[in-house]
Amino acid sequence: MAKAIFYHKDGSGYKDLRGQLYHFPKMYLSRVQQAQDDWIIYYGPLSGLRSRYYTGLARITAIKADDDLPGHFYAELTDYLDFDRPLDYRENSGYERQLINQDGSVNSGRSVQAVRIISEKEFVALVEAGLSEPEEWPPRSDRVDETQLTLDRSIDPLLYLQAGEPDQPHYVVDDFQRPIIASTVNRPFRDAKFRQHIREVYDRTCAFTGLRLINGRGRPEVEAAHIVPVEKGGNDSIQNGIALSGTVHWMFDRGLLSLADDFTILQSRQMNEDVSHLLVKDGVARVPAAPHLRPHPHYLSWHRDNVFKH
Repeated sequence: MAKAIFYHKDGSGYKDLRGQLYHFPKMYLSRVQQAQDDWIIYYGPLSGLRSRYYTGLARITAIKADDDLPGHFYAELTDYLDFDRPLDYRENSGYERQLINQDGSVNSGRSVQAVRIISEKEFVALVEAGLSEPEEWPPRSDRVDETQLTLDRSIDPLLYLQAGEPDQPHYVVDDFQRPIIASTVNRPFRDAKFRQHIREVYDRTCAFTGLRLINGRGRPEVEAAHIVPVEKGGNDSIQNGIALSGTVHWMFDRGLLSLADDFTILQSRQMNEDVSHLLVKDGVARVPAAPHLRPHPHYLSWHRDNVFKH
């Protein structure tokens, strides 16, 4: 197994779905096979920004041929998680040793490779930089729940957890500390990161009501809703999330509200009263301006087909 970089550009023509499917030509098959059952880092341009960035991580679970396009394949992905912020490829003097030359210039031969194998050290540096931002508005907590220290050891046999005090976990891999790496397989950690990311990109505002409610301690009351629930195969991508107030979140999860692909709010005919007075006046959800942060049509379609009560 090996860690890898996957180049991704929205609208490129490849049949990608960030965090679930990566479409690639046969020339990269051997490299993708090296990384099967291991982690990859997403890399590429973002709309409105001029550089290239590392933006998240996922794990390859399977590789299959594209039956409709000879010479092309899909990598099936799971455990996707966005980084707290995009990491510029030039940051930290370059996270990939072979991508940035000693004089600071870009290795053009390396940069054009859509799939690149990276070292364990490079992977660790990227993940720790990408997931180290603290949550600005954490939920109230008097004590860390011991269940938060659970670690799925099947992900990486080198990883193990030395739990001393419940609020002072200590992760070790080959004798050096890696708390962020270990936490990437931890459900409470992923839930907290998903909440952090959704609250930030929606500026703590409910997409359906337009309300930005802040409690007395400065914490936002808006919740981070998965469009496709994790238990139904949904991932922790920002594109599979939306910020909703508690009541609206409840209605969304029970199929009384949904979203069209143009972000028009849909109301179920099964509601016993019109709730338009609760929603934004124009009936269009307030979503982020950047396309890569908005709810993806794939997830919205799933919600309309499987949850929404027409």
